[in-house]
Amino acid sequence: MPPDGATPWGFLPLLAVMLPVAGMVAALPLGARWAERLALALMPVGLLLALGTAVAVQAAGAPLWHALGHWAPPLGLALRADGLSAAMLLAAAVVIGATAVFARAQFGTPAGAPEARAAFAFWPLLLGIWGATNLALVANDLFTAYVALELLTFAAMPLVALDGRRETLAAALRYLMFALLGSVLYLLGAALLYGVAGTLDVVLLAGRVDGSLPVVVAAALMTAGLLAKTALLPLHLWLPPAHAGAPAAGSAVLSALVVKGSFVLLLRLWYGVLAGIPGPAAGQLLAALGAAAILLGSVAALAQPRLKLLVAYSTVAQIGYLFLMFPLMAAMPDTETAAKAWTGGILQAVSHALAKAAMFLAVGLMAARIGHDRLDGLAGAGRAAPVPLLTFGLAGLTLMGVPPSGGFAAKWLLLSAAIEGGQWWWALVILAGGLLTGGYVYRVLAAGLAGGGAGPPAPRAAAPEAIALGLAILSVLLGLVPLAAFGLVQVGRMDMLP
Repeated sequence: MPPDGATPWGFLPLLAVMLPVAGMVAALPLGARWAERLALALMPVGLLLALGTAVAVQAAGAPLWHALGHWAPPLGLALRADGLSAAMLLAAAVVIGATAVFARAQFGTPAGAPEARAAFAFWPLLLGIWGATNLALVANDLFTAYVALELLTFAAMPLVALDGRRETLAAALRYLMFALLGSVLYLLGAALLYGVAGTLDVVLLAGRVDGSLPVVVAAALMTAGLLAKTALLPLHLWLPPAHAGAPAAGSAVLSALVVKGSFVLLLRLWYGVLAGIPGPAAGQLLAALGAAAILLGSVAALAQPRLKLLVAYSTVAQIGYLFLMFPLMAAMPDTETAAKAWTGGILQAVSHALAKAAMFLAVGLMAARIGHDRLDGLAGAGRAAPVPLLTFGLAGLTLMGVPPSGGFAAKWLLLSAAIEGGQWWWALVILAGGLLTGGYVYRVLAAGLAGGGAGPPAPRAAAPEAIALGLAILSVLLGLVPLAAFGLVQVGRMDMLP
């Protein structure tokens, strides 16, 4: 950390957090119509801040720091944006902005129309999720990270039950129970670390903790808590009903971003606070859970009768890929193989965010056009909703890992790292997962392109369809970006190694 706790352009992470938080607070008393206008006005500003953060981190070749109130740790709190933060801030800004424009069709309030209760709640909640996600990405101490996780939970949970139906209320309560369990475990672990080291700052903790029993217990508790919030199998039971019951815009944000906040914090814990303490066996265990999620989640998706449940179980499966990087990083933390695994894992998180947001939005459009989301009644969707079906297919290419998509680049890096590291069994899991993903994507496309009369030919693509299609195209084009450009995500990674 710099002596004065600040770096040039270090205020950018602070602005990235304060912009949506201030927008959320201001939107609450404004009513649905003005809250919508405020949220939409903030989206391009937030995107510019995220882009500026990425450019500043890349140019500096080092993380950006900002000490709140100019009080540096351990007396004060600091925000830190490294390459991982910058990449995820940019992904969050793109997904939130696209979702906001998409949501106008359902939660917008035209001039002269009465303000709906759901619309009044949606816009502040969307801004709250954005602010909490950004705070989780740049928090540099474990308590601020905890606050971010709680804000994320209490902004995301109401989206699940926004329609007020009994089944969505039950799904929201299940989500809340798992989230609170994760919070309790995380807090217990953080308290143990504070007792050992006398600080919760990530950088300071890295130099003060060792492999003693309290530290190992704290690591296990915090890891379990973060896994519950990330919905890694077997702690995934809250995710399918929650994501399937939320409105399309809510499902897109939940799947693309909410589960990523806790995953990023897990990376901070393992490779920042506890760098070198969790051994290879712990990394193998996390990857084994990830492999089980990939295979079992994909099989469950193949068996689902409803489109939204299929996509929700697909999220369970795709989350599993994120954890294949852990054994590769644990075995060889300072090698080129580890750098590949790190880049592959972060690229998987970003490409999944774009593809899964596009897929949920497409499913919502198809269900609205056809009148239901049952796969057995999907025949003719290619005629009634051609753009959403195309969007689903393009997003599916990324999830399958078909070139030249971003998912292909991510999975290829993970596969290469597994082979180079002598852990070929993870390569087999990646290949099997791609084939199973192709199975459920083909199932939807085949049903939609089959003959039948799901409705009249669709009119010219409207703005929501263009937004969903744009996200899917971005997820594919991500694979065409030169690999050297992803050097951004390496900035700050070596600082976290012992």
